[in-house]
Amino acid sequence: MEEKLHIIAHDYKIGRAEREKRNGHRAACLWFTGLSGSGKSTVANVVEQELHNMGLYTYILDGDNIRKGLNSDLNFTEQSRIENIRRIGEVAKLMIDAGIIVLAAFVSPFIKDRQMLRNLMDDSFVEIFVDAPIEVCEQRDVKGLYKKARAGEISNFTGISSPFERPIHPDVHIHTDKQTLENSVQAILDIVLPKIKIN
Repeated sequence: MEEKLHIIAHDYKIGRAEREKRNGHRAACLWFTGLSGSGKSTVANVVEQELHNMGLYTYILDGDNIRKGLNSDLNFTEQSRIENIRRIGEVAKLMIDAGIIVLAAFVSPFIKDRQMLRNLMDDSFVEIFVDAPIEVCEQRDVKGLYKKARAGEISNFTGISSPFERPIHPDVHIHTDKQTLENSVQAILDIVLPKIKIN
């Protein structure tokens, strides 16, 4: 605890406001939460393409590029999953400071963890609930994860042996079993574009 007393932030002259002005847009974290197979990565990918085509600065964080590197030391116990989300949140916060629109696609099943992210990033955080019934998610399960979870080969699997706490008041709520991909993306852009516009 005493070591933290010696950490003093340097007063750098270039900050988030200067980077946002240069980029021509505000930074934000678009956080896609939902069951495995709900369509988080698919929707995030198209949203990023749309933003990129508008000339905006973006980056996607997902399980593959985080679990293979930064969080390769974590497993899938509840404590490791909480730490996984905490680290991702800190990375997203740094990207926001860099003036980037970061799109994060993670199951992130616990309300308290998503609230922690909102507290960390304040009004830069946009919670997007990518909703689909578990039956639909299982039908889409190209990796066979649900089948393995039901067979007991994967423990702590969200929706099967571990709970998913649905967002109560997400900023955007899309239903990928009912909406087209285009309509889902447009619903997100309708909320996000006014937030990142520099007046």
